[in-house]
Amino acid sequence: MKNFVVKTIANAGALAVAIWLLNDITLTGGDTGRKVLTLLVVALLFGLVNFVVKPVVQLLTLPLFILTLGLITLVVNALMLMLTSWLAGLFDLSFHVEGFWTAVLGGLIISVVSWALNVVLPDED
Repeated sequence: MKNFVVKTIANAGALAVAIWLLNDITLTGGDTGRKVLTLLVVALLFGLVNFVVKPVVQLLTLPLFILTLGLITLVVNALMLMLTSWLAGLFDLSFHVEGFWTAVLGGLIISVVSWALNVVLPDED
């Protein structure tokens, strides 16, 4: 359970950095408390998408992964971010990613920041 909370906080931090750096990834509406709550819910949604959908997509793109020496991972991360944005819209959350290339850059930022935060934050082990 502690590991789940740490990963969710890391995802929320990584999403916040991407929102801060890229104008086309937006989190709008309400005061700071509402934005933080929305960011945590989007982080949960992003974690769920990465847990459920991403392994299936990675398995289906395994030949492309080998062919591109792993660069297809950037596209898969972008698609997971765009799917999260779409699902956030369905749940009436004020998070939006505008465009594929923004999602590619956002996915790269989120991956790097999330990795760094997971190194720094305490783990269960």
